[in-house]
Amino acid sequence: MNKILFVIFIYIFISCDVYHKVDVLIVGGGTSGTTAGIQSARMGAQSLIVEEGPWLGGMLTSAGVSAIDGNHKLPGGLWGEFRDKLEHHYGGANKLSTGWVSKVLFEPSVGKKILADMVAAEPNLEVKYNTSVTGIKNKKGYWLINLSSGNKKQIIKASVLIDGTELGDIAKECGATYDVGMDARTNSGESIAGTNSNDIIQDLTYVAILKDYGHDIVMEKPEGYDPSHFFCSCKSTRCTNPKEGIRLWDCNQMITYGKLPNNKYMINWPIQGNDYYLNLIEMKPDEREEALKKAKQFTLNFVYYIHSDLGFKSFGLADDEYPTLDKLPIIPYHRESRRIHGMVRFNLNHVVAPFDQSEKLYRTNIAVGDYPVDHHHARYQGESELPNLHFYPIPSYGLPLGTMIPNNKDNLIVAEKSISVSNLINGTTRLQPVVLQIGQAAGALAALSIKDNVPPSKVPVRRVQHAILEAGGYLQPYLDLSKTDIHFKAVQRIGSTGILRGRGINVGWENQTWFDTDSILTTQMIQPGLKEFAPDFILPVNDGTITIDEAVALVYSLAKHLKIQNVSPINIMLDDFISYWKNERIITDVQQEYITRKEFAVLLDKVVNPFDLYPVSINGEFNRLIK
Repeated sequence: MNKILFVIFIYIFISCDVYHKVDVLIVGGGTSGTTAGIQSARMGAQSLIVEEGPWLGGMLTSAGVSAIDGNHKLPGGLWGEFRDKLEHHYGGANKLSTGWVSKVLFEPSVGKKILADMVAAEPNLEVKYNTSVTGIKNKKGYWLINLSSGNKKQIIKASVLIDGTELGDIAKECGATYDVGMDARTNSGESIAGTNSNDIIQDLTYVAILKDYGHDIVMEKPEGYDPSHFFCSCKSTRCTNPKEGIRLWDCNQMITYGKLPNNKYMINWPIQGNDYYLNLIEMKPDEREEALKKAKQFTLNFVYYIHSDLGFKSFGLADDEYPTLDKLPIIPYHRESRRIHGMVRFNLNHVVAPFDQSEKLYRTNIAVGDYPVDHHHARYQGESELPNLHFYPIPSYGLPLGTMIPNNKDNLIVAEKSISVSNLINGTTRLQPVVLQIGQAAGALAALSIKDNVPPSKVPVRRVQHAILEAGGYLQPYLDLSKTDIHFKAVQRIGSTGILRGRGINVGWENQTWFDTDSILTTQMIQPGLKEFAPDFILPVNDGTITIDEAVALVYSLAKHLKIQNVSPINIMLDDFISYWKNERIITDVQQEYITRKEFAVLLDKVVNPFDLYPVSINGEFNRLIK
């Protein structure tokens, strides 16, 4: 064979066979990357997760943050499924409530096994561990991604790419624009934001998982040990100037904060403990590795302080959790990363007053959260000059779809903590249950993009929301109905139109939103939402409470106004209503008995189906030209 034919042969071979083709490639097998892969695979997309390390789960497992923050009463989708599996493993929900920081605590190695088993159960999903991305190209509507694992090289051809990395590295590599650090008040529009923007991010933490060995153990003093960093981590005669005096706990309480099953303890202590300020977002990999040595050493110092100075002599780093020489987690806990410029930007105002914003982003929700805005800046040298963002109270909230879609890159979805949110609101969207849901929504969006053969930005919002509901997820953070209730989806759909709106409140430490399912419906409750949904519709009822027959007449009139086909006559609709609710209450007089918000939501959903009647844009606007 001459040289020309040989070159032609090699070109044909490379063109046809060098690529491993997948529908969806997820780079980063962290908290969101894992659920993205599971969801996209369950929806029929051939999916591949590429993970730099040996474990799946990210902050939940590899970083050791195995105490779940928030969403205890909102167990949506894969987050709820993961929690159910933890309960099954340990023998019940009460077995997870071992520490006081959370009601769901577990050994990281157990979480890692559960996630690995969930992934292995999906025939459409493959995982490549200990594999890094060395190059990315976008070519005529698909991605070519170079992978490296030891001496093995491979090129992946993928239709949709999901960034599930800890710091948004893939988004940057793909050319997505982004922000790092705090937003200026004038830019974000948030009243509690600082005056000026900066590049200050939250402290990271190298978590430690300790084990009570049941007898005194010997621990070597770390190099450069300085106990003064930790004098005010708990009550001590040596603590003379605490930064957070109102949160100075007894030392035993500090230890049991993150008590895990099987006599293990998560040390992720924010009060002058092992938080560490380090902004390594824009560093190269080797620079990050070098910088993180100081964060590791800081945690080892704190562990030694706990063991030797505080007298927990039987406590040491667990020898049966991590496959690392130093027994520390595989990666640090990153609280903050890049934040892409997405199709929408979610901020504090959307959470505090969702119905008052020009963008009706609540109509596009794909995940929910209920944790307060919580920022860690205590180890930053200029911390006293920053806004105090410790547990800023908010209502529970929904997270909009457009935060995951970059505004300048097709076929790229961004998950984990790099979504398009303000710096402030990242203080709540960064928590594990929300990030698990972000990943699930990213996987659903990617699978629908493949199925519809359109870029993710063109997938209808309602299509994604239907997929989330079918997977047991929440669109609105209502506490009234569990996801197993037969009326759950109807209430979620009506709430997502805004015709009936939830009520957000703070109760102690809890951030809540209620649909008020059993409250009596009034005209004042539905007028604002109906006006936005059907501007020309005139309510055929008087002001005040609404009886059952008035509600049926209202829905009938609305259906006719909107030209809904095959609407039953009012008398048949009334009979159907009485029959449908007969197991929940006996109705004797439809002209005297009032309808509840839940009953009205179910009736409206069944007859008019406003959720699907008009498409909504990524900003939550109704498109009344399409039905």
